[in-house]
Amino acid sequence: MRSTIHAKEVKVWDPLLRLFHWTLLGSFCAAWFSEDELFESVQDRLSGEYLQEVHVWAGYAIAALLLFRLLWGFVGPRYARFRDFVHRPGETLAYLKAVLAWRAPRHLGHNPAGGAMIIVLLLSLSVTVVSGLALYAADKGLGPLAGLLVAASDGTIDAIKGTHELATHFTLLLVVGHLIGVVWESLLHRENLVRAMITGRKRA
Repeated sequence: MRSTIHAKEVKVWDPLLRLFHWTLLGSFCAAWFSEDELFESVQDRLSGEYLQEVHVWAGYAIAALLLFRLLWGFVGPRYARFRDFVHRPGETLAYLKAVLAWRAPRHLGHNPAGGAMIIVLLLSLSVTVVSGLALYAADKGLGPLAGLLVAASDGTIDAIKGTHELATHFTLLLVVGHLIGVVWESLLHRENLVRAMITGRKRA
């Protein structure tokens, strides 16, 4: 029975892509929950410094993961490559209309809407990371951009902080939208997409 089940499945998501996916999720959660303003009531100075360290290193981890995903989008296996899931805007809109009508075709890899979400997420995360590094440099005088922004004015710091917060909140909205899309597609095609991203296998 087990061999019959596996015969009906094919490998889609490679191990490195799956590791990237779950590590990125964990890093974003660590960065979000260690953000200073979420813990303003914490009186212990050591706790505050520890949370900041977690936030900074989570940001570095996200930066490294984004660089890996950029590379993997060109040299990785078929379903990890950008050319497999990046579609023209018209195709993406047509797919979204089909999804809402509950008649969207199934894709073994990322569907056009999922591909568009990935690109927007990667861009949003990139803005979040770069603005975070800029804020770390301008406000604390630390990080790889410290030499450029250590003498930044208060107005510049406020502008960078606003950009970082806006990008972070936008990324969070995208994550929520991604989760809704995963649930919707799972119900539409009667397929557990979360399980697929864990095992790497999907129904043939």
